[in-house]
Amino acid sequence: MLDVCDLVLEDHHTMRRQFALLDDVWDDPRALGMVWKGLARMLDVHAACEEEVFYPYLLKYGDSGDDDSSEGDAVDETDDAMGDHNEIRDAVAKANEEEPGSEAWWAAVRKAREENDDHLAEEEHDALPDFRRNASVELRTELALRWLDWRYAHDSGEGITYDKDPEEYIEQYRSSPAGDPVDHPVDQSSVTAH
Repeated sequence: MLDVCDLVLEDHHTMRRQFALLDDVWDDPRALGMVWKGLARMLDVHAACEEEVFYPYLLKYGDSGDDDSSEGDAVDETDDAMGDHNEIRDAVAKANEEEPGSEAWWAAVRKAREENDDHLAEEEHDALPDFRRNASVELRTELALRWLDWRYAHDSGEGITYDKDPEEYIEQYRSSPAGDPVDHPVDQSSVTAH
């Protein structure tokens, strides 16, 4: 079965592997540039896809945090994720200004990697389990289709929106919750229609 959580995790694995590839070619600036080009785009596209497809529904269906637990507050999880995405994007932008293999480039790439590692761990520990507990199988399947549709339309990085203010993002989706995708499934012809 398709599950949006599995697609998010699949991207996480790919990003970790791409960062490891940078370690493998650490002394080859040309190879570093090629690996980084794809990884930098993936970091941006993945974050934007989460912001368009996953987090609006985590806010709608995730735990409210009213049970006094230290985990599972969908608002806090979303706030952290938006802030993390902005930090990762800033580090990616800084690396893109530098020559691959230079000290300044490596410093920016290390920053992107550290921010990304922290973000992935938080998401895997908090947001994804929260969503799995609270979202129906049908919803997770429909969001997987929306994830694929959005990714196919935006994998080049064209037309995506970058930094978002976490508080404004949360307010937008809390005041006007996303519609239920199970009631409004994605049409099979909608690839690139968004």
